[in-house]
Amino acid sequence: MKYQKATFGAGCFWHVEYAFSKAPGVISTTVGYMGGKTKSPTYKEVCTDKTGHAEVVQVIFDTRKIDYKKLIEVFWKIHDPTQLNKQGPDVGTQYRSVIFYHNEKQKTDAIKSKNKEQEKLTKLIVTEIKKAGRFYKAEEYHQKYLEKRGLEMCSV
Repeated sequence: MKYQKATFGAGCFWHVEYAFSKAPGVISTTVGYMGGKTKSPTYKEVCTDKTGHAEVVQVIFDTRKIDYKKLIEVFWKIHDPTQLNKQGPDVGTQYRSVIFYHNEKQKTDAIKSKNKEQEKLTKLIVTEIKKAGRFYKAEEYHQKYLEKRGLEMCSV
């Protein structure tokens, strides 16, 4: 299989999308919501912390140029996986650290990687590893948000 899908949640999806979009071999990135119970949630609904969804980035990548393990390495580098339901100033379950796997190989790679990453840290990693469910694309104004504004990160 030449192209595969990966889905990650690591805080506000704007910076997560930007980071993955710069990885060689990534074909496309789309921000959205996953992991909750509300069908077709809006950003406003997700921000209430009642939908159960996480802000995520769905990544389509070319397996001939980058493998899933490398994407997980990017994931660990761009956020603090020891913060429960928050990243920096962003607080709520929608900002949780989560890897949604799309097949058993991704699940295995994610678990092994999390265990390896935990060995480097003194704090407990709270990253969830869950089977991918339905992906709901976020509103258009969220897509490539930082790129459209000529930014590389959100300012605090």
